[in-house]
Amino acid sequence: MATHHHLLPLLLLVLLLAPSPAAARESHISAVIGSSGLAFAKDVLIGEAARSLTPLRLPGAEKSMRVPFLGGVRAAVSNITLFHLDVGDDSALRPGDSGLVVVASGVSANISMAWSYSYDSWYLGPLQISDSGTASILVQGMEVGITMEIKNYNGSLALNVSQCGCYVKDLEIFLDGGASWFYQGLINAFVDDIRAAVEKVVPENIIGSTSKLDSFLQGLPRSVSLDNITALNMTFMNDPQYGNSSIEFDINGLFTSVVAKTSNLQKHPQLSLSCGGASNMLVLSLDETVFNSALDVYYKAGSMHWVVDKVSDQSLLNTAGWKFIIPRLYWSYPNDDMVLNISMASSPIMWITSENIGATINADMIIDVLHGTETVPVACISVVVSASGVVEASGNKVYGRVELNDFSLSLKWSNIGNFHMSLIQGVIRVFLNTACMPYLNSQLGHGFILPVVHGFTLKDVYVITSAQQLTLCSDIAFANASSLVSLPVL
Repeated sequence: MATHHHLLPLLLLVLLLAPSPAAARESHISAVIGSSGLAFAKDVLIGEAARSLTPLRLPGAEKSMRVPFLGGVRAAVSNITLFHLDVGDDSALRPGDSGLVVVASGVSANISMAWSYSYDSWYLGPLQISDSGTASILVQGMEVGITMEIKNYNGSLALNVSQCGCYVKDLEIFLDGGASWFYQGLINAFVDDIRAAVEKVVPENIIGSTSKLDSFLQGLPRSVSLDNITALNMTFMNDPQYGNSSIEFDINGLFTSVVAKTSNLQKHPQLSLSCGGASNMLVLSLDETVFNSALDVYYKAGSMHWVVDKVSDQSLLNTAGWKFIIPRLYWSYPNDDMVLNISMASSPIMWITSENIGATINADMIIDVLHGTETVPVACISVVVSASGVVEASGNKVYGRVELNDFSLSLKWSNIGNFHMSLIQGVIRVFLNTACMPYLNSQLGHGFILPVVHGFTLKDVYVITSAQQLTLCSDIAFANASSLVSLPVL
C-alpha cells in the first residue's frame, strides 16, 4: 500500500481531500497555550525584545541662558545611546479581555552620552571657557507595558498594538572627563529630558518592531504542502479565545488536495482541552476528522495501492502452496508464482475513543498469477479489516503501532470457480499478521510531524485519547536558540 508519511512543521507545534462544506466551517485542530506556555513565551519575547532594542539612539538636548552683565552659558548632551537592558524576573504576560498584556517591571538600563559646556562674555573683555566629556547613566525601576490584540483576518492572524507605555522611576548621571565634578549640577538639569526621551523612544521602537511580527503572522502559510498529493489547511478559524491563564488557537486542520482551494468560512466550536490536570505549555487537539481527511486524500489520489510479491513465507505466493486450498488454481496454473494486487475499495475510516484508536480498512485483493510472460488475474477477494493501535510521541513527531483485531472475506469474482472463504481464512490471517501489519507499522514508524515553529521542539509529550479526539500535552524547548535571530521580535 503506497502510503505517504511526509507531514509537517509551527506554532505552535501542528495536520490533511477538500473538506465538505459542513466540515470546512469548523476547526479540527486546536492548540491551547497554558500558563507555563505563556511564561515561556514571555521569557522569549521579553528577552529577545531587550536584545533587539539595544543599541537604541536617543535624541540629544541643549540648554542655554544669558545672564545680564555676565555673559552666556550653554550646555548640551549628545550621542545618547541606550546600550544595555536588564529585565530581571519581575515581568508577566497575561491574557486580557481582547488581547495579550505584557508587563516588564524593575527594568534597569545603561546609557552612554557625551556632554559639553561653554561660557562666553564680552562685558569684561573677550572671554570664552569650554569643556566636554562623556557620561554614563544608570536607569532603575523602569516599567514597560504593551497590550497587543490578535485578530483573525481572512484566515490569518493579525497583530495590533492598542497600548504601549514606558515609565522611568530613577535616573542618575555620572560624568567623566574635564572638570566633571564642577559641571555635575549643571548636567543634572538634563535628567528630565533624558527620562522623557527614554519614555518616548522605547515605546515607539517596540510598536515599530510589532509591525514586523504582524507581517510574520500574516505571512504564515495558510496551506502547507506535505507532498505532491496533500496539503494541510492551516487557516485560522475565528479570533483566538482568551482564558484566565491560557490562549486557544483553532485551525481548520483538514488535509486537502494540493489543487483544492482553502476555505475561509469560520465557526468556533466549543472545545474542552484537558491534560488530566497537568500544567503543560502546549495542548494540541486533533479531531479524528483530521486523520480521516488525510486518508480520504490519498484514497482519491489513487495512492493506496500495494503489490505484494514477497512475504516471509514465500510459498504463499506460489500456486503449489494453494494446492489443497483451491485445487483448481493449482490445476490451472501448476507451480506458477503469484502476486497480490491490493487496493482500497473505499477510504479507510479511523476512529478514536477514550480506550484506544482503531481503523476499518476495506480492500480488494486481486490474485495475479505469473503464467509464462503473462500476468493473469484469477480472483478478487474483498477483505474488510478491523485494527486497533496506540499512539506515542517523541520530539516533534507522533508515531503509531497497530495490530489486527478481526477481518472478514467475501468473493467478488473468480475465474477459477467458486470457493468458500473459510478455506482461505487461515492463510489470509497469516498474511495479514506477517505481511500487512508489519508493513503498516513500518509506515507509521516514520512518524507524523507536528506543526511546530522552526527552531522549537516539543518536549515530554504524552498522548491522551477521548471520544473522537486525540490530545497531545507538551512542553516546548529551543531546538536551536540561534535560530531566534531570524524570527521577528518585539
